[in-house]
Amino acid sequence: MNNFIANQSWRYATKKYDSNKKINAYDLDFLKEAIRLSVSSYGLQPYQIFIIENPAIREQIKDVSYNQIQVTEASHLFVFANYTNLTNNHIDNFIKNTVTARQINYDEMTGYGNFIKTIFKSKNQQEINDWAAKQAYIALGNLVNAAAELKIDVTPMEGFIAEKVNEILALDAKNLNAVLIAPVGYRATDDESQHYPKVRKSTDDLFIKL
Repeated sequence: MNNFIANQSWRYATKKYDSNKKINAYDLDFLKEAIRLSVSSYGLQPYQIFIIENPAIREQIKDVSYNQIQVTEASHLFVFANYTNLTNNHIDNFIKNTVTARQINYDEMTGYGNFIKTIFKSKNQQEINDWAAKQAYIALGNLVNAAAELKIDVTPMEGFIAEKVNEILALDAKNLNAVLIAPVGYRATDDESQHYPKVRKSTDDLFIKL
């Protein structure tokens, strides 16, 4: 079986983590790079990811995440926060980054930069927030898939009070909004959920060929 498919069959939304097992620095860097290389509309990556080890902060987040124990038991807690507004500075910084990475003349990218600015000028803040949140979900997908390759567990969560997490991490001042949290670590041997058969639609039910 293809390793990717085997890894997807292995992974599940872990319910109980082994709090004594920690992700090593090499594997953590691998996960960070996988997120960094995620697909992103226009290449803008309109989000920031907070990797939280501090037990006190994680306890606060657990309190506003319906006391889900994975938040504090996992090796690390990833918080995906999308930008709630996209300014010209974000776009200008992306253009500068592109110029540096590709070693091209800045003038070659000004047209593309202006094109992106025109697109977002026509959108309101809620539309931009929704778009940016979707980009964060794509990045989460890369984290989940990369972690499975390393046999590291991830539990993607939407079950938390975003406004409270924003307060804990002082995100409002950064023009950010917590959209996803993801405990990351190693499953406990007594987590019965790991033995459940994976439930998904059949291929015939899921795909329509035209």
